[in-house]
Amino acid sequence: MAELTPTESTPTDSTRGREIVVNKGEMFTSFDVDAFEVPGSREEAWRFTPFRRLRGLHDGSAPATATVDYVLDSVAAGVTSELVERGDARLGEAGVPFDRIAAQAYSSFTTARVVTIAKDAQVEDPIVVTLDGPGAGEVAYTHLQIRAEAFSKAVVVLDQRGSGTIGENVEIISGDGAHLTVVNVHDWADDTVHVAAHHISVGRDANLRHFAISLGGNLVRLSPHVQYQGPGGNAELWGLYFADAGQHLEQRLLVDHSAPHCRSHVTYKGALQGDVSGDRRGEAHTVWIGDVLIRPSAEGTDTYELNRNLVLTDNARADSVPNLEIETGEIVGAGHASATGRFDDEQLFYLQSRGIPEDQARRLVVRGFFSEVLAKISVPELRERLEAAIEAELETAGA
Repeated sequence: MAELTPTESTPTDSTRGREIVVNKGEMFTSFDVDAFEVPGSREEAWRFTPFRRLRGLHDGSAPATATVDYVLDSVAAGVTSELVERGDARLGEAGVPFDRIAAQAYSSFTTARVVTIAKDAQVEDPIVVTLDGPGAGEVAYTHLQIRAEAFSKAVVVLDQRGSGTIGENVEIISGDGAHLTVVNVHDWADDTVHVAAHHISVGRDANLRHFAISLGGNLVRLSPHVQYQGPGGNAELWGLYFADAGQHLEQRLLVDHSAPHCRSHVTYKGALQGDVSGDRRGEAHTVWIGDVLIRPSAEGTDTYELNRNLVLTDNARADSVPNLEIETGEIVGAGHASATGRFDDEQLFYLQSRGIPEDQARRLVVRGFFSEVLAKISVPELRERLEAAIEAELETAGA
């Protein structure tokens, strides 16, 4: 197949890359980085992102200086792993880059990794895919596609660690009738800048569970976009993030309901602890944007999104913006909720009245806060690791 060429999804005005947006699902898309102009802080999609910390990922001043690859710990029966060139016909199937960094990543990768779960395969053990960063001071662009063919079932853990600056596209394809769970763990070193777009395709009567766990990194910006390819699809998006002093963790979701009788459920929970001295550089900052679009063709949609943020110290800021765009009244239900606050004084009082010291009581509240998300992770070893990581975060804060 010939190399993919740039495509545009909507009419544009005279400004390159600036679309006349009909709705959030009709944003400008292209494989060509030059089709996008350099983003600015006045644009809604970028207004919370600190550009000075992106290290040039957004403006073309960060050429690749290293290459990295996704490594599978083992390849079970029914699973294949391939290293492919850019012209592979499967690449881009789940979605086209929707911002300049995603297009830069697509234009800059050397080879892509495709992991396929064969049709009807029932993979019992988790498929662990590890990505190590390129190293401090290095820049890399990567592309991963996870394909669950029709009626297959598998759990994929995408474990990301190490240092450097990374621009990434991940395609997640859940075929008709498939059951696919993808758990993405950002366990980056403190210096890492990571900007990723997750293009998620949900087939007819397919079930997709997507977990985004952000614990490490200097700046991490993740944008999962969900599209339905047929009726009966079900997508669950779960998120957990814990921001320390100086960290910027940003989650931008779009669930695009274009097929009838589909379901989506979104739950993201975050905790923040900044530098209590008040130094601006020590601020902990999280951003959660949850967009859900229900198109006229998406009759019978059932959707709900929830974001909760727990502020543990001063010098911490959580921005939370849930959005519903409904273009048909023939739906089962649609709702959203968002809340940001400090510890519940009544919970603390109750625990302390039972003889539990205040510091231990605070730990118990945080553990309980995250338990809903952690309980949904079906890999015991990973769940225990994340619980230990959260405990370590709390010890650092002296909670």
